[in-house]
Amino acid sequence: MKPKELQVAAIENGTVIDHIPSEKLFDVVRLLHLEQMPHSITVGYNLKSQKMGRKSIIKIAGKFFSDSELNTLAVAVPNCSLVIIRDYSVVEKKKVTLPDTLIDTIHCPNPKCITNNEPMRTRFHVLNPALGIVRCDYCNRETTLAEVTVK
Repeated sequence: MKPKELQVAAIENGTVIDHIPSEKLFDVVRLLHLEQMPHSITVGYNLKSQKMGRKSIIKIAGKFFSDSELNTLAVAVPNCSLVIIRDYSVVEKKKVTLPDTLIDTIHCPNPKCITNNEPMRTRFHVLNPALGIVRCDYCNRETTLAEVTVK
């Protein structure tokens, strides 16, 4: 029997973003501004996965994400896994899910919306997390996450 081996090196402390669809990997890097982080970052692209067939993974040493950053991640790759590592051990593992409300995370696609014409924060209610349907609090436009841009 072949021994199990890690496909990506372990980290002492930090965060692992796992179960990223491979086609979304570079969206996640861009949205979380990982190229600007001073931390050590390991990226695994197109790795074998029993659950997904192929997946990508990002390990960031010394970084723990804020709720705002997690909301951005949830918009880009809902249902990815977030793993918190301390002293080389998993201390928390959870699915990244959309919150009930997205504040200052996405732009309203309605060009007449006040948020696109005045300097103010956007606010969307998540109507259907499974389908990614959201509604702007200001203009009441319903849209899908596929149709919006992340701030």
